[in-house]
Amino acid sequence: MTTEQLREQGRRVRAAASVLATASDQARRGVLEAVANALEARRDDLLAVNALDLARYDDAGAGRDRLLLSDARVASMASALRDVAAAPDPLFEVVDHQVRPNGLDVARVRVPLGVIGVVYENRPNVTSDVAGLCVRSGNAAYLRGSASAQATNEFIVELWREALVAAQLPADAVALVADPSHEAAVAFMQLDDVLDCLIPRGGPSLIAAMREHARVPYVLDGDGNCHVYVDASADLEMALAIVANAKTSRPGVCNAAETVLVHEAIAATFLPALVERIPEVELRGDAATLEFVDATPASDEDFAREFLDLILASKVVSSLDEAIEHVARYGTGHSEAIVTSDQANADAWVRRVDAAAVLVNASTRFIDGGELGLGGEVGISTQKLHARGPMGLRELTCLKWVVRGEGQIR
Repeated sequence: MTTEQLREQGRRVRAAASVLATASDQARRGVLEAVANALEARRDDLLAVNALDLARYDDAGAGRDRLLLSDARVASMASALRDVAAAPDPLFEVVDHQVRPNGLDVARVRVPLGVIGVVYENRPNVTSDVAGLCVRSGNAAYLRGSASAQATNEFIVELWREALVAAQLPADAVALVADPSHEAAVAFMQLDDVLDCLIPRGGPSLIAAMREHARVPYVLDGDGNCHVYVDASADLEMALAIVANAKTSRPGVCNAAETVLVHEAIAATFLPALVERIPEVELRGDAATLEFVDATPASDEDFAREFLDLILASKVVSSLDEAIEHVARYGTGHSEAIVTSDQANADAWVRRVDAAAVLVNASTRFIDGGELGLGGEVGISTQKLHARGPMGLRELTCLKWVVRGEGQIR
């Protein structure tokens, strides 16, 4: 696919975005419901196509898990679309309003961003999730998936295009780049006359490429080097359940825990119990951890790494301050949890830890658009401008000033 072909497809997507931005709430909602129904009706066909992608994929671990679709995951995709469809329409929501002393009626309202470009790896569920959030918020979705999931992505996008046409909306409001090559990805990131916002969903190499090549504003869906700190006052059974869930429920995702920090006062009891609770997990511990359990010695790199696997780093700390300092040094600003019965320590964690999300006595796995009531998410921003944390419908809008007068002049 040449750059000019990519740009021509982009022009069609941009034209479609203008139409979608003025489509009724009922029409946009109806498209999502139609695709949810189609996913369920065509589930077996979708899984057969996905099986072909899997057969061509020779990697293992987190990458394969992300590529895999199943009955449950397709059902979850459909359910997520219905949740987003049921959410209040974000468009033209009045954010604030005032009447000025001169009588001007001044308001700020939410409007679509326009064309949202998403570059992502494996994860064909992202194709449906992102399209749903974009269409519901009046934005066109221009998608560049990975070669490993190309056939699955094409199948899902075709369901969207059929539903859009049936609703008398332009099919190009959801479009997929046909060329998954690196060269096409770089050209895609430079479509400054097409894209209004770029969102990368992938590993460090994708983020680095985005920073190097993008000519379009982007929101980084960054790494999730997440921590759970088990305080001296923690309920140990609660802490075991939280760490086990945060690490093992789905280790290949960005809100999985990668390091457990344990206060020295309870390390002798907690660490052996943790090893017994999650025997499938390889523990990589500092010197103090190794005093209490058999574990692989941890390197500095282990504490900085997003494993995305059944591997957990462990460090024994002497205080809340040391735990917060460790998070500040190694964390990626994603999600950080404390397990504690001490309200002062909980409050200090909430105030002092710099991350998109902080949790008290709960698993990091809850930092997800669906779990937080957003219906879904296009990604989890670890930046601080425009959007931070899970990006749902409101995060896919910007603000417009609306000023109504009766002839006032300045």
